[in-house]
Amino acid sequence: MAAFGVGSVWLSLGLTLLLQVPCLANPVQPRDRVPDGYYAPPYYPAPHGGWVPSWQQSYAKAQKLVSQMTLAEKTNITGGVGMYMGPCVGNTGSALRLGFPQLCLQDSALGVASTDHATAFPAGITTGATWDKQLMYARGVALGKEFKGKGANVYLGPTVGPMGRKPLGGRNWEGFGSDPVLQAVAGAMTIKGVQEQGVIATIKHLIANEQEMYRMYNPLKPGYSSNIDDRTLHELYLWPFAEGIHEGVGAVMSAYNAVNGSACSQNAYLLNGILKDELGFQGFVMSDWFSHMSGVPSALAGLDMSMPGDTMLPLSGTSYWKYELTRSVLNGSVPLDRLNDMATRIVAAWYQLGQDQNYPRPNFSANTKDKNGLLYPAAVLSPIGQVNWFVDVQADHYLVARQVAQDAITLLKNQESLLPVAPSSHITVFGTDAAVNPDGANACGNRACNKGTLGIGWGSGVADYPYFDDPITAIRKRNANVTFYNTDSFPNNLATPSDDEIAMVFISSDSGENTFTVEGNHGDRDSSKLAAWHNGDELVKRAAAKYKNVVVVVHTVGPLILESWIDLPSVKAVLFAHLPGQEAGESLAGILFGDVSPSGHLPYSITKSASDYPDSIANLRGYALGQIQDTYTEGLYIDYRHLNKAKIQPRFAFGHGLSYTTFNFSSASIRLVTELSPVPPPRPGKAPVPSYSTDIPPASEAYGPTTGFNYIWRYLYSWLPTSEADSARAIGAAGKDKYTYPTGYSETQTSGPESGGAEGGNPALWDVAYEISVTIRNSGDKFRGKAVAQAYVQFPAGIEWDTPVIQLRDFEKTDVLEAGGGEETVTLRLTRKDLSVWDVRAQNWVVPKVDGRYTVWIGEGSDRLFLACYTDTLTCEAGLESPV
Repeated sequence: MAAFGVGSVWLSLGLTLLLQVPCLANPVQPRDRVPDGYYAPPYYPAPHGGWVPSWQQSYAKAQKLVSQMTLAEKTNITGGVGMYMGPCVGNTGSALRLGFPQLCLQDSALGVASTDHATAFPAGITTGATWDKQLMYARGVALGKEFKGKGANVYLGPTVGPMGRKPLGGRNWEGFGSDPVLQAVAGAMTIKGVQEQGVIATIKHLIANEQEMYRMYNPLKPGYSSNIDDRTLHELYLWPFAEGIHEGVGAVMSAYNAVNGSACSQNAYLLNGILKDELGFQGFVMSDWFSHMSGVPSALAGLDMSMPGDTMLPLSGTSYWKYELTRSVLNGSVPLDRLNDMATRIVAAWYQLGQDQNYPRPNFSANTKDKNGLLYPAAVLSPIGQVNWFVDVQADHYLVARQVAQDAITLLKNQESLLPVAPSSHITVFGTDAAVNPDGANACGNRACNKGTLGIGWGSGVADYPYFDDPITAIRKRNANVTFYNTDSFPNNLATPSDDEIAMVFISSDSGENTFTVEGNHGDRDSSKLAAWHNGDELVKRAAAKYKNVVVVVHTVGPLILESWIDLPSVKAVLFAHLPGQEAGESLAGILFGDVSPSGHLPYSITKSASDYPDSIANLRGYALGQIQDTYTEGLYIDYRHLNKAKIQPRFAFGHGLSYTTFNFSSASIRLVTELSPVPPPRPGKAPVPSYSTDIPPASEAYGPTTGFNYIWRYLYSWLPTSEADSARAIGAAGKDKYTYPTGYSETQTSGPESGGAEGGNPALWDVAYEISVTIRNSGDKFRGKAVAQAYVQFPAGIEWDTPVIQLRDFEKTDVLEAGGGEETVTLRLTRKDLSVWDVRAQNWVVPKVDGRYTVWIGEGSDRLFLACYTDTLTCEAGLESPV
């Protein structure tokens, strides 16, 4: 989510007061011109929800409840009551008369934010680096239990956008890696785990928020426009969203930026056309915090919930919806049919997750750590009461967090088998990243500093550490012969070390949300670039000049350029520990001292130079007058896809990861499961959906209380003064056209595109076409270990579509395989969609050559593929050279 962490909005209040302008609900001004070929076509009306069989029972319940709501109750639940106007980062209105509560929406994607007694799990990028579906799911289960235990109805995660298109992107670490399938699997497994606990998950950010700087609209300047062609949108950036929707996710959050010139929060093609019709999304769409920018246009375009309810100018007590949405329905500018669907989608998600059955209310406050506090902090003159009950929801979730952190640690280099180190080794540790922030693990609000061990990035995607297990403490538990220099400057006049002494150098690289600037980095790594922070690269080089055995441990949000030291003879081992959360110490020590063998693999590529990528990927977009245009000229070719096409050898490839042992892949076989056709079979039709009267309701349904009710200043209500309600109703009753509707506007529901038909798209896209089995054996004789089988598809030669050389399509991680021959057979699956391309003319998924040779490459990384299976002959062979 959310652009603003607790407290940060106050920083902009002075500007807010200066910039308040009237008529905030006016239609959005004409768009800046985007490059030719990029277009956001109109798509109306917003499709009704409820036509997917798995949601019909929840929609029937929702229809019964919503049909009893007044107009003001319907508009009340579609918007937040204002920033800092409740216990959670987002708080909807309610319909308490009917038993529908205020919903609590809470950050973050890695833990319950801004509260106590909750686990700070490893970040998304760390989770992706495990390449372990079961761990991804287990983390989701633990997250769901903690959010429910705190009384949060809506978990604002997982993050699958940004994709990590730009290595410098500030929030890449919140997602799972720079590949659509890795993102999709991790996102879907997270959703499954969270929602099985009864918590509504929110997949975000739709879509193409690939850079932090200049992402946000404000009254003076629009956010940048991500300009994406239709095929790239479907095959890359929408892929993980489709998988999350296929899993049944209850909510989607729109992004701050525009796509093809149209802001995501009111982009009718994205929300109505793709999300709700083509992908069959049945839940509700919320805006990111303060990305809502209009009244009528956003409602017509498919937005269902405004968060946190304020206009783009927060704490002014004004809203584009709430009372304004009530007015718009009464005067006829927003059809009641649209409002009914908005309310029904929200209530249906509540029923779908079983939250009508004794779901706990919030027992924490995101606004204060004290037991008692302001109930409505933004009101200033707020009643005071108990706001925190200090409920401990951690259980034994530290075990899941530690396992994720440990299994993500990626061994990139281990010359002379320097690792693991013996407990008796003489170890000298360098770098402030080895020890917890001396001011306290939570000393920097929203973790907006890089001081001490880097466990997570900064911004809204963080959680408070209940404790912080740092590396130096864990190392000293294993080895009494440790010297620690808690500095990022190499000490002068060190005694000459013995030849067998080991130097461990800890370095880091941080990033986060654009709400904060840290050491000159405006969210994105625009200042530090791909270098280690705090002169970390120099620290490594100085240590390498002094010691003969150097281990480098890296805590980082993403790739770094390692060329200045990676080939130095004494730099014998390199570990990427990513962002481990609260369990940074024991997870790392277990690897360093050989309790377990490292099994993480890179979720992105590490290049030798930033210029190994094209400008559109390598560089951030700078300031420009008008709307900044960020055009995705590279198309499908990001990360390893680009490097393979350009024949550029990375330093470490996507999917790369070493172990203390070795593995042998053998006995591969492939079998046909489902015969394919060039296009999927016809989609299922839409089932009946809830229907309501479309007559404009009486003005009395919008009247607010006149006596016996204590209005809270700045709290956003959905009522109108009696005279304003009557006036609006009179306009609606007259039927006069008082609003210019968007080009292409219609109120006629359609049967939907052929590519749709169920959650995620045509259900046939998930038909398994081929299954591949491969036996993996631990061929080492000393260490136990886990292996990862990665399956990449190479499309047939001679087809009319340009496709990347190889594309990840599935992966599986083994259990621990015993040394000396422990083995396991894993199964990899390819679906119809895995073998399809998006045809922009047919507007459908197409198998380019049904009887052609699709080569399925299998190995341990995108550059270590040595086994191939063929779909035309259903044969496999080993001992091949990698295709890249």
